[in-house]
Amino acid sequence: MSFAADVAAIRPVAHALADAARTTTLRHFRLPIDVESKGTAFDPVTVADRETEAAMRDLLARLRPGDAILGEEAAPKSGTSGLTWVLDPIDGTRGFVSGTPTWGVLIGLMDEAGPIYGIVDQPFTGERFEGSAEGAVWTRPDARRDLRVRGTTMLAEATIFTTFPEVGTTEEGAAFHRVARACRLTRYGMDCYAYALLAAGHVDLVIEAGLHPYDIVAPIALIEAAGGIVTDWTGGPAHGGGRVLAAATPELHEAAMRLLDG
Repeated sequence: MSFAADVAAIRPVAHALADAARTTTLRHFRLPIDVESKGTAFDPVTVADRETEAAMRDLLARLRPGDAILGEEAAPKSGTSGLTWVLDPIDGTRGFVSGTPTWGVLIGLMDEAGPIYGIVDQPFTGERFEGSAEGAVWTRPDARRDLRVRGTTMLAEATIFTTFPEVGTTEEGAAFHRVARACRLTRYGMDCYAYALLAAGHVDLVIEAGLHPYDIVAPIALIEAAGGIVTDWTGGPAHGGGRVLAAATPELHEAAMRLLDG
């Protein structure tokens, strides 16, 4: 069965995962919470991250036991279906523990070729951004609209985002800032919400480095469903993580790649 024919079967599962994640994350958001670091450099994790991923994994064990799972907080689970759920229970834990509403829950699904379905969910605002073979849509309890990237073709008219001003290594930061200097507006710190805004037609470029698959699989599916482009910095597949370039149009993508290459 093709994925396009199976969206009807996948969607209720994905939304059940997002609903469970909303309940769990909001139980902790903007309340006192212990913050640990995964390494000597500050890389925060909380009980909310772990409980949320556990809740989603429990659902998948009941609803899709044959699917593999790749998540941030627990070991990978193998599967037999050829499909892998890629989960980030809280993308933007730094924002979460700071009380900002710019973190999100990432729920991606991929086959052997790459991402095929994605949700970027923001529990606090109630926004859900969904991308599939049927297109991209934004929903809130009281509203719904189709998503489409905007048609910006010139860097001089573009808004560009990245999460950290330093981006990654010194070399990666220099490459990003070459592109940013050519853009009209540069903004920082939005984590996965920046990708959602690109799909919704509010920004034009997101460039990041040092990503993991669970950071980017869902955003790729969302942005591509909205008509955008997501690759690595050389134009290759980006679902493995690393250096990622997301663009609203082919013209912006090409222009950004030229500057990233120096």
